[in-house]
This record gives sequence, C-alpha cells and structure tokens, in this order.
Amino acid sequence: MMKNILMFGLLLGIISCTTKPSYELKIKLAAAEGKAYLSQRVKGDWLKLDSVTLVNGEGVFKGVVKNPEIYYLGLSSGKDKLQFFIDNAAISIVGSADSLMKAKITGSKVQDEYQVLQDKLDVIDKQGMAFYNQSKEANKNGDKAKADSLMALADKAFMEVDNQQKDYIKANPASFVSPYLLGRVYYDMEADVLDGFLSGLDAKLDSVSTILTLKDRVAKLKLVGIGQIAPDFTLNDAAGNPVKLSDVYAKNEYTLIDFWASWCGPCRRENPNVVSVFNNYKSKGFGVFGVSLDSDKAKWEKAIVDDQLTWPHVSDLKGWKNEAAALYSVNSIPANLLVDKTGKIIGRNLREDKLPETIAGLLK
Repeated sequence: MMKNILMFGLLLGIISCTTKPSYELKIKLAAAEGKAYLSQRVKGDWLKLDSVTLVNGEGVFKGVVKNPEIYYLGLSSGKDKLQFFIDNAAISIVGSADSLMKAKITGSKVQDEYQVLQDKLDVIDKQGMAFYNQSKEANKNGDKAKADSLMALADKAFMEVDNQQKDYIKANPASFVSPYLLGRVYYDMEADVLDGFLSGLDAKLDSVSTILTLKDRVAKLKLVGIGQIAPDFTLNDAAGNPVKLSDVYAKNEYTLIDFWASWCGPCRRENPNVVSVFNNYKSKGFGVFGVSLDSDKAKWEKAIVDDQLTWPHVSDLKGWKNEAAALYSVNSIPANLLVDKTGKIIGRNLREDKLPETIAGLLK
C-alpha cells in the first residue's frame, strides 16, 4: 500500500513538472452573439489569433503565451475591442456586449498590476481632455488668451500622464507592464534616452516583442543621429515633380527637414514659429524642407497656404506609411532634423525657443 502511494506521488510530481503553462480565458458577455476574437496589434495592423463561437454569450479560449502580453477581445457583432493583459492563468471576462469596454477582467496578476496604474492615469487624462475641449471652445469664441491658457493646462496634464508612466518603468524594471508602457511613451525619445530605459530593464524582459522592436528602433535612430549624414530620398511636390533632399540642402547653409501634417494639431501650432525663423534667416542661408504625412492632397495644399509655409514641400500621401518618415524612424510629429550644407545632421527636434536660438547662434 505504501509503495503504491509513493508511486502515485512520484507520478504526480512528474506530471506537474512536465505540464506546460497555459491560459484558459472564459468570457461571459450578456447579449453577445456570433463569434469572439482574440487579436494583437502588430506594426499598426490587426492580427487575429483565435476565435470562438459564442453560446448564450459564453465561450472559452485556450492557449499559451511566452510572456504576458496585451491582447484585444472583439466581437463579430461590434467594433469595440477590449484591451487586456493575458498571461498563463485562468482568466475571466464578464460584462455585456453593448458595453464591452466596461467588462470586468479577473485572474491575471499582470492585468491587475496594470489596471491600478491605468485607473490613476485615466483621471489625469480625463482632466487634460476637459482642458483641451474648453480651449477649443474658447478659441471658437475668439478668446485666444483663454484658449492658450487652457491648452497649456491640457499639455501639462498629458505630460504628467507620460511622466508617471516613465517613473513606473524606472521603479518596476522587472514588471511585464513596463515594456508595454515604454511602447506608449518612447515616440519622442532620442536613441540615447530610449537606450537608457531599455538598459535599465530586467534581463527577463529581453524576449518581449516590444523590447525587441524598441532595441531595433535604437539601432535605426543611431543611423540618423547627430553627426551622421542624412539619408537621401526623393519625393514628389504637390505638382507631381520629384524633389531630392540633397538638392535642397546643398542650396542652403542650414536646412530644417520638417516632418508634419495638416491634421496634426501640434504641428500646426508650431508652424508660426518655423515661419518666423525662416523669414528672419532665409536671406542668411536658412531653408526648410517640409515632408508631409498627409494622405489627403487637398488638405495638405490648403494647410501650406493657410499657414504661409513658403518653402519646398513633398509627400507621397501615404500618411503614417510615408517612406521618408520610415527612413528616419519618425513615429510622432512634429519632428525635425537640422542639417548643414553637406547633409550632416547637427540638430534634432528643435521646436519652440530651441529653433530660433539654434539658428541665431549659427547664422549670426
């Protein structure tokens, strides 16, 4: 009898050691019909990973993840997608099809960790959006001073959201939430800053897909860093004529390669600053080369006229898939690079006061 008990215990030990960790995701959504889908966002596109047919609003997904990651739950009967962390655990999502974004997620420790932070960020972001909308309303009413003041408060709130995420990453280098947060705040980071964040993370996160992507970005950013020769490219102007970057900067002492778009609010707010610097220093050899991430030609051309941008402009009208933006690893706009007559990059992301101060120092 004792021998049988020992053998049974040994068998359980073998089974427990060889069982591969997996997840079981149970969903229960009132009024949900058709199918439910699990998806991921990969390089800007949606990738469907799995689906289940719902019975009385219920279904079960089973699978394995190498690392805890962000997944999205969607329904064939709606457009909303619920974002959540999935790890190898028993997870449940309970709610209603008509309010999917309010569904309750339980069972994932990583999701719980993330949600505590996100709840705090949502409060700040909501306040920022309130200031932003009030600013737009004040602008409509012709009260520019009030609009500017409210927009400054909105910008401060949005910056606080970013700063809290950056602080979290630094304080939690081994958390699987940190790579996801870094993927939300890296857009305006130079190579050395982003590399610093990556170097501070625990080695166990090295295989997380976001970390691999960001390490690749660091390598690409270094190719267009200060001291490098700006990679050449040719795009068409609004009339359909090809314009080569090197032909433009060869005519000036210094040229600002300005990535922008008509639909980009921060770009349009920065345009008067660029116009002022251009008008003040164009006679001394300062030029601007506008690269638009527009997809609507008419709106692009209208913005050029409305903002009085009297310098060369090009675009392939591919939006975020703009080939020049990809070449320069531009993931957020406004973005710019300052090059000299030889195409050597001597400045990056010079905005607001930094732009006139830099050009004034170069073209005394």
